[in-house]
Amino acid sequence: MIVLSLQSGTSADGIDVAVVDIEPVAGSTSSETGTGAPSLRLTPMYATTVDWEPALRARILSAAAGEALDAGGWTRLTTELGRAFAEAAVRGIRESGTTPDLVVSHGQTVHHWVEDGHARGTLQLGEPAWIAERTGVPVLSDVRMADIAAGGEGAPLMAFFDRLWLGEEARTAGRAIATVNLGGIANVQLVGTDGRVVAFDTGPGNCLIDVVVERHSAGAKGYDEGGRLAAAGRVHEGLLATLLAHPYFAAPSPKSTGRETFDLGVVDAAVAATFDDRAWSDAADPLPVADLVATLTELTARSVVDALADAAPATLICSGGGALNPVLLARIAEHATARGIAVESSAARGLDPAFKESLMFALLGWFSLHGLPVELGAEPAEARVLGRLSPGPTPLELPAPLAGVASVTIEHRTIEHRTIEHRTIEHRTDEHRTNGGATP
Repeated sequence: MIVLSLQSGTSADGIDVAVVDIEPVAGSTSSETGTGAPSLRLTPMYATTVDWEPALRARILSAAAGEALDAGGWTRLTTELGRAFAEAAVRGIRESGTTPDLVVSHGQTVHHWVEDGHARGTLQLGEPAWIAERTGVPVLSDVRMADIAAGGEGAPLMAFFDRLWLGEEARTAGRAIATVNLGGIANVQLVGTDGRVVAFDTGPGNCLIDVVVERHSAGAKGYDEGGRLAAAGRVHEGLLATLLAHPYFAAPSPKSTGRETFDLGVVDAAVAATFDDRAWSDAADPLPVADLVATLTELTARSVVDALADAAPATLICSGGGALNPVLLARIAEHATARGIAVESSAARGLDPAFKESLMFALLGWFSLHGLPVELGAEPAEARVLGRLSPGPTPLELPAPLAGVASVTIEHRTIEHRTIEHRTIEHRTDEHRTNGGATP
C-alpha cells in the first residue's frame, strides 16, 4: 500500500510531503514473530518540503500566538490551509510518479489545550475535503483527538512508531532505547525492554530559538541555520537557570505542551527577571543575540537529557529539524555521554531525521485504514483507532481489519528531497481523475 503523508510542525517551516510504500514482510506472520501478526517494511519513495506562502505562514503563527479571529477568520484560515495541503499533495503525486492509496494529513497545529497538567483538546487546521477532492484519494486527518478523548495526551504520536521500530532491539539488548524528535517542541520516547513505551514532550525544541532569530532578523531568517549563532555565542548561566525554573520542566509525565506555552513571552520574561527588568525587546539589549541563542540551545539540550535521567537508556536516537543543527546535537551528546548514553542521528539507521515524522504519519494511516488501534503509552488512555476519514469523490472501501503488527523495519534507501519555495498557484477543484489519481 502506498501512503502519502502531509504535515507541518509547530514551527510552521513548511509542508513536509512524503510517499511511503508499506507492505507486510513475506512470511512474517509465522511463529517467528511470536504473535502471528505480520511485520511491516516501510520503503521511503519520495520526500520534499514545500514552503508556506510567507503571508499565510504569518497568519498561522499569529493564530498560534493567540490572535483573536472571528468565525469567518477561522473558516478562511482552515480553508486556505486545506487548499495549500492539497496543492502540496498533488505536487508529491506528480513528482513521485505514484498514485497513493491513502493520504494522511496531520494539518497545522495552532493550539494544544492543556489544563491541570493534561491535554483537554487540540486544534489542527487544514480542511481535508480539499485534499480528497483535489487528489481523488481518501484522506485521514484529525489524528490526535481520539487519544485525548480516551484520557491520553494526544502526543507524542511517535511512541507507537518507536515501539514497533525499536522494541525488539531493546528486548535483545536488555536495556532501554530512547529517541528524541527535535521539532518546534521536543518529545522523547523511552522504549523499554518489555516493549512498552513512555513518551512525553520535554519542552522547547527549536521553537524559542526560531522566534528569537526571526525577531532579531526582522523576519529575514526563521531559524539558526547550521547553529551558527549558537556557535558564536556563550551560554548565560543565570538566564539558563531562570528558563529552567519554568514549571513545565518539573511537572510529572506524561505531559504535553506547545507554542502557546513556550513563546517569546517566556523568553522576554526570563530576560527581564535576569537583567533587572530590562526586556529583551528594549533598545539596550541585555545580551548579544548570539548569547541568547546559545542559551536557548543549551536549554533544549539540557531539558531533553534531564528528562532521561531516571531511565538510563543505552542510546538516544535524534531526529527532527533540530538534529540538523550540529551545535544542538553536540550539546545533547555532551550531556548524554556524561550519563553513559550514546547519541546518534536517525540517519545512522537509514532514516532521514527530517522525515521521520512523515514516515510515522504514513504508518499511522496504514494502521487506521486496517482498523488497528494505536497506543501512545499514556495511562489511563486505552488504544484507539485514530483519525477521521474523508472518502473523496469515490466510495470508500476499507481493507479487512487486522489483529496487530509485530514490528517495523525501514528499507535503507537514499532518496533525494528538496525544499520547494512557494509560488502562487491557481487552486482548481473541478478537475480530478476518478480512478484515484491527481490532476497535475
